[in-house]
Amino acid sequence: MTAHAFDVLRAEQDIPDTAAGSIVPVCQFDTAPGRPLRLQEAVERTLCSNPKTREAWAAVKAQAAGVGVARAAYLPQVSANWQGVRQNSVVNVENHPSLSEDINATVRTAGVSLNWMLYDFGGREAGLRNANALLEAARATQDATLQDFFASAAKDYYAAQAAIGGLEAARDVEAMTGQSMAAAQARSDKGVAPITDALQAQTQHEQAVFSLTKAQSDAQTALGTLASDMNLDPSMPLEVSPVTEGARTDSTFSEPVAQMIREVEDTHPSVRAARAQYEAAQAKVSQTRAQGLPSISLVAKYDHNNQPQSLGLGLGLATFPATGREAYIGVQVSIPLFEGFGQHYQVNQAKAQAERQADAVDEAKQKVALDVWSSYQTLTGATKNAQNSANLLGIAQRSYDAARHRYDAGVGNILELLNTQAALANAKQRRVQALADWDNARVELAAKLGTLSREALSRSDE
Repeated sequence: MTAHAFDVLRAEQDIPDTAAGSIVPVCQFDTAPGRPLRLQEAVERTLCSNPKTREAWAAVKAQAAGVGVARAAYLPQVSANWQGVRQNSVVNVENHPSLSEDINATVRTAGVSLNWMLYDFGGREAGLRNANALLEAARATQDATLQDFFASAAKDYYAAQAAIGGLEAARDVEAMTGQSMAAAQARSDKGVAPITDALQAQTQHEQAVFSLTKAQSDAQTALGTLASDMNLDPSMPLEVSPVTEGARTDSTFSEPVAQMIREVEDTHPSVRAARAQYEAAQAKVSQTRAQGLPSISLVAKYDHNNQPQSLGLGLGLATFPATGREAYIGVQVSIPLFEGFGQHYQVNQAKAQAERQADAVDEAKQKVALDVWSSYQTLTGATKNAQNSANLLGIAQRSYDAARHRYDAGVGNILELLNTQAALANAKQRRVQALADWDNARVELAAKLGTLSREALSRSDE
């Protein structure tokens, strides 16, 4: 279904059917999110329903209508008018009643007029260029908005996964410290270990309980943020799978970062938007200059009325029903002569705006280049740390298992057990966060390159 069925001037043909553009051609969802909620659904709901993406879509529709207005300037302007008047005219001439008159009539007037600008020294052409450039800028801005909210929704989804994973890790740690506390208490009760061992184990268990409570709060906050992205109530129950231990953290982008920067300076939506704004500003200069030049128009008019006519004053010369017509066609030349120097300053203002937009193009290129460089370095570090966290978790797990075995066998001490236990808890948390950081860095770089798409969603959900 097209966005606008009535579009005579074909200005609105390419408007996307949804706020999500080509990423989500059809926005149809169940009332409740899927259980579990997948990344693809979270992103699609965000792109379709978030107020910011709908604002960007509305801006495209408004600028497309502006192109229609600019094209309409090439067509003739035709207007019609009709007037119906009940006329009652009484003239009393004192002492000369024969000269008095009393007229009662219903007068109708109908007419049609035409004005068709034939030539205006390029004003309409510049106006159309300006409208087309603004439309292209709105489309590029919509693309940039979709890329931003695609990345934002994905990052919030990964943050929710990390929070759920952190909650599970906190539960594991709480259970682990509970077991250590019970073992230390049992040894203390038997007299083979001092009471301080039991108290230290109990202290660490209480710290784990504290961390578990905070992890529960963090998980609910992350889920509420994700629901808000999708324009749902933050209290909407969501089920998100935790970060999986077997997640792949290999490098996704193999081309050199320098090549990425060169490409993004030409293709990123924000650069395209700035460039289109500059083209619109240049066209505005020509349009403003043309407004101070002559214009040539074709004008035509036809009127018809039934105004009664009188041959003179007095009852002896009464009014008679009559009809009248007026018609003309011609060429009108309008020449602006003096406008108080306002036209001069309007042109200067338009030139200054064009200069500002030229600088905005350079600024946009500079920003996307730095964004790509920073995101690339972040992804490189996140990829390495994902592997480092796996190594750290493996070592911490083996250390804890060994310490627990030594403590149960009576040859280890409580400090050794608690230290390895704390190290394992920290390694679990770091592993979860490292996987989430890698996911975030990967999506962030894709967003800065302007390459997030529906296909990327499918690959991410595999």
